[in-house]
Formats: sequence, structure tokens, C-alpha cells
Amino acid sequence: MSQAAPRHGDQPRRDDVVELRVHGVSGARPSVILGAERVRQVAGDARGGFHRRDGPDGADPGGVTLEAYRWGDLPSGTVARTLAMVILLPFMLSNAAVWMRPTGSGAAAVTVLCRLLALNLTVVYVVSIAGVALDLLAWRCLGAGACRAPFDTLAGLDGRPVGQRLAVSALLPIVAVGVLRLLGTRRSRPAGNPLWAVEPLVVRLRAIHVAAALAVLDVLLLTARRSGGATPGTTLLLALSAAVLVAGVGLLAAPGLIDRAATARTATVTARAVGVLAAGLTVATLVAVARDTRGWPTSAGLPGYDGITSGALLGQMVLLVLLSGVVLWHRGRSALPRGLGAALIAAIAVGLAGALSAGLVYRTGILLGGYRGDEGPPLPYRWTLLAFFLHVAAAVLLCGAMTLLSRGRRRRAAEAITARDFPAPPPEAIGRLRRVTKTVARARFTEWLGLLAATYATLAVVGLATILLGQFGREPDELARQFIGLPAGAVGMGLAVSTSLLAAVLLALVLGGVFAYRTAWFRRYVGILWDLGTFWPRAAHPFAPPSYADRAVPELADRIGHLTERHAGVLLCGHSHGSALLALAVLRLPPTARRRVALLTYGSPLGRLYARLFPAYLDETVLREVGERVGWRWLNLWRDTDPVGGWIFAAHWPGDPPPEAADPAGRVDRRLRDPTSLLPSPGERRPPPVRGHHPGESDPAFRAAVRDLVGRLRSPDGR
Repeated sequence: MSQAAPRHGDQPRRDDVVELRVHGVSGARPSVILGAERVRQVAGDARGGFHRRDGPDGADPGGVTLEAYRWGDLPSGTVARTLAMVILLPFMLSNAAVWMRPTGSGAAAVTVLCRLLALNLTVVYVVSIAGVALDLLAWRCLGAGACRAPFDTLAGLDGRPVGQRLAVSALLPIVAVGVLRLLGTRRSRPAGNPLWAVEPLVVRLRAIHVAAALAVLDVLLLTARRSGGATPGTTLLLALSAAVLVAGVGLLAAPGLIDRAATARTATVTARAVGVLAAGLTVATLVAVARDTRGWPTSAGLPGYDGITSGALLGQMVLLVLLSGVVLWHRGRSALPRGLGAALIAAIAVGLAGALSAGLVYRTGILLGGYRGDEGPPLPYRWTLLAFFLHVAAAVLLCGAMTLLSRGRRRRAAEAITARDFPAPPPEAIGRLRRVTKTVARARFTEWLGLLAATYATLAVVGLATILLGQFGREPDELARQFIGLPAGAVGMGLAVSTSLLAAVLLALVLGGVFAYRTAWFRRYVGILWDLGTFWPRAAHPFAPPSYADRAVPELADRIGHLTERHAGVLLCGHSHGSALLALAVLRLPPTARRRVALLTYGSPLGRLYARLFPAYLDETVLREVGERVGWRWLNLWRDTDPVGGWIFAAHWPGDPPPEAADPAGRVDRRLRDPTSLLPSPGERRPPPVRGHHPGESDPAFRAAVRDLVGRLRSPDGR
């Protein structure tokens, strides 16, 4: 990280304190964060930098120098990279799931299951690409001539032997795997030492996933070839390809094998050896299939493709059921819904990956004209598309039902809060009071997310279980007529609706990925997905987008250390997700720097959300360690109207008894009444606004908290 040379306004004074502000996922501009028209960058680069006021408003009263760290461009980049993140979304979600694992003995099992699910997503990705390249193009279009022009004579392969068509078409999934590997190799450049030393782990995971991808492609080709008669060569190649898959699963299934320092070198060598073996087997398989002049069986689709697809999708469902069982079992031993995020996010990743794969094959088949008459995509994909439709329908119904069922309790809780804040409102303020009560009631829906997550994960597993019906060769139309009495063609209409819905979701993700980093107001609502999804390093799926925290947190820690050497103290102000970045940065500070640091968090999700979503990494024990490292010079501001932020250690309302003096954590949280008044102040035309999750650095309560912490930094005993 580059450090700019100090200018005249940067010369530190004996009592000078720097107020370093870090924004949340909304990614406000430095001028907005600092409240100045002119700002200048003093450190960092164009994607992540530190800024200060410039010009006439550069001087700050009270001996406090304002500085802002803008990290909002670290998760983003070019439009091409943002679109790539949309393609990698299921991988990103599966990677986030492993960081949501619960604490205790079940953590290792959740880690293993999440990594196996991530490997399965790669397999399903390759199988779907192979369905387009091998089943549709090489077998159906160039073989039976069922496709419309010009796809029936593509690249002049229509007159070639079947083996040569398959071998050449197999280059498409190989290129797709190469693209994934290229995207997964790109990583951000960390400042100083990285936050998590996971890059060696990513190398091992990448080798395992590439090996599994190539091996499953070999299995598809060799299974099709053996359908016309086995030979010793194809049998040996098939056995070795299956052994590569088993080896990859074994490396991931052994708890801690690829994580432990004692076995890290062995695991790396083994993973790379498996990758080299898989590459060699793929070359041998392509040559063997292309040179085999024997006849091939006559069938509508590629022999064995439906069975392998069914196996991959069935493996998804089994792993998801096991993961949900482990997570729910551990949740049952706790009063708080902690650790449920792993099952929920994994269910979304599996459902989205299966739907995208099925939609790709289905839509491509329609585009190419590869399905004759009433013939549709492979049976497993038809069930997957219907499962996706049920999945989305269940999610919509569940959210609606949960909103209605919780409305009464949320309304009563909100009324109690506003009655305490505004005990005797004048008649002209009754309408305003009702609107504030509704805002508080909506914000309290966050407290129901744990139950919503558990129910959603359960319904998702049930919805995906419909894939089991495809294992028995039962057609959706047949079962719909037999048990539900639906007319003929109803299931086909459902498939069309599912693919249209999937296309709409994909289009929304693409537009969201593009506009989230190009339009400020759009980013406020959509960018949170990318910012939170790419916050955690790649510990499950190596093709997920790289983590920006590997740069942001060390960069923050280095800058804080630099400022503590030149100033009397540094007040760290973190809004929303910025509070998490600062908390992790505090844990990296040396003792000499920690003695000159205070922490102010506002709108922080650390206690309300992150401690529940990531209980193994950001629980109360870790947060107490943060408080101890800054000498409990920590204040957290929260509002009841905020749907994201909340208290971290203890909620305090007016009239509550003071916290125990023996527990410094009880003095961290400060509740802010929002709004401050129901009616306009004298001389004002409008009443004070409802702040909710808005930062509000210029609010009197915020400035009072700043003065409190600055006073502690300047105090001889630091308290």
C-alpha cells in the first residue's frame, strides 16, 4: 500500500486524533462520508483508498482529523468480471456456507459436507456442458440429423465417425473447465500479510476440482463407448477415471486432511498428482474414443448420460439432506438459531446450480431443435426444473406466511417500543406515531429470520427430493395425470414456466451485477449480495470469486498502525459491514497500536446477524476479545428502526437499570431514539426523519459518542 507524503494540513499535533470512517455495503463516495465537497486521497489506490478533506473545509475543529476508507470497489471491477460473478454465484454461495458452520463437534462434519457439495456443483456444471456438447451437438444434431440448420452440419463434423464427433465436441467442456480455473486463479493482491492464509488450500481445492471435472467427462465418454461393447482399454480407463473421482472425494472427506499444517505438503502433492493423472486420462480417453472404429448403439440420446446426470443430482440431494440434518441437530441443542445459515445457503446454491444446469440443456435443446416430437430434455433435468419451480413457489408462500403470522407479535413489540419513547404524543402526532410503529415492526422481522431459514431449508430439501422420482424412470406427465389429475400438457407448461422464471432470475442477476457497481441507488439494495458473498475466502469452492477482505483488513490494520505512530489516537468509526472490517482489523493490531485506538460502530450487524450467521468466527467470545484489545473504548449505536444493525452485547432502553460495573461489555451499546421527535422543531417545517440504517455521522448523538471516545483517547488512563 502506498503512503502519500504528509502535507501541511497533515502535520500531527500533540492532542491530534484521527477519526477514520469505514462505510458499509452501500459504498458511499468519500465526499459523502466526509461531508465535504473536495477530498483528496492520502493512501491506497483507485480501488481502495484513504481520503481526507481538501480545501477550505479541510481543517477540523476540536483537534479531530477526518479520514475515510473507501473499499466499495474492491469486490467489483470491470463489467466482464461482474458478469463472471453471476456465473460463479452458486460457487460463491457454497463457499459462504462453509463459513456459516456451527461451533462444537459438528463443525468438522459441516465443513466436509460443504466441500463435497461444492465438488458436486463442479460435477453438475461439467455434466450440463457435456449435455450440450456431447448429447445435443455430437450425438443428436450431427448424428440423427434432428437439429435445424445450420446445427445439423456444424463445423463439418456431420460426416465424421461418432467417436471423432464426440472427441472433438468434448473440447467444449474442457474449455469450460479451463475458463473456471482461470477465473478461480484470479485473486486480489493483499496488502501486507493476508488475513487468512488459505491460498495454499485454494491450490489443493483447485487441483481436486479440475481433476474431478475431467474425470467425470471421461466417465461420460467411456460409458457411452462401452455401451457398444467393452474392451480392456476402455475398462481400464473407466476404472482409473472412477478412481480419480474417489480420490478427490477422499481428500475432501477426511476431516482436516487438506487443512492441517502437518499434512499440508502431502495433501498438496497428492492433489496435484491426482490432477496430472486426470489430465493424462482425458488425453488417453479422447484418443481412444476418436480412434475406436467399432459401431455405436442406436439411441435417441447419448448412452449412459441420463444415468450419470441422475447420479450427480442425487448426490446433491443426499449431501444436502445430510448437511441439513447435522445443522438442525446442533441447532436443536441451542436456544438461538445459530449455524442455520450453512443449510440455508447450501440449499439455495444447490437449487440454483441444478436449475441453471437444467435450464441450459433445456433451452439449448429448443434452440438447436435437438428434441424430436414431444421428446424433452433428459428425465433428470425435467424433474430438476419442476423442483426449481416448487422451490421458488415454496419460498414465496413461506415468506408471505411468515410475514402474516409474525405481524401481530411484531406490531405489539413495536407499539411497546414507541409507547416508551413517546408516552404522551399530542393529537397532531398520532399519524406520525403510527408510521414510526410500522417502521419498527418491519425492522423487527429480522428476528424471525432464524425460523424462516430453518423452515426454508427444510422445504428446499423436500422440493429437491422430487429428483428421486426421476431415479425410478417415472415421467412427470404420468405421475401428474395419475395422482393429481392434471390434463395432458400441464407439466410441459410447467417446464416452460420454470425455464422462463429461471431466465428472468438470470437476467435480474446479470442486470444486478452490472448496475450494482455502476448505479449508487441500485447498489444499495443489490450490492450487498456481492459484498457479503466475496467477503469470506475460498475454503470450499476454488472457483468462487476471490475475497476482498484479504486486502481490505490488512490494509486497514497497516493504516491504523501508521496513524497511531503519528497521532495521539485513532477513533475507528464503522458503519454496517464496515464495523466487521474494523473488528477484524483490531484483532491484527500490535499492542502498541491498540493502546491508542477506540472503536465506534453504528448500524452494526455484528451481534444481530453475523454472530448468528457465522457463530464459529464472529461470536460473542470474539467480540469480547475485540473489546478487550481496545481497552473497552468501544461504543455501539443502534436504533429500533434499523432492520440490519442492533445491539452487540446488551440492549438498553430508557428506564432500564444501569449495566453491572463488573462487565465492561454492558456499557458498549447505546440505543438511539428514532426519530428524535414526532413533530418539527421550532423554526422547522418538517419533523426529524426516521434514520433506520442510515449512517448519520452528523447527528448530535453520533457527535456526542465521538466526543466521548476522543476524550478517552486523550485521557491519561485511556478510560
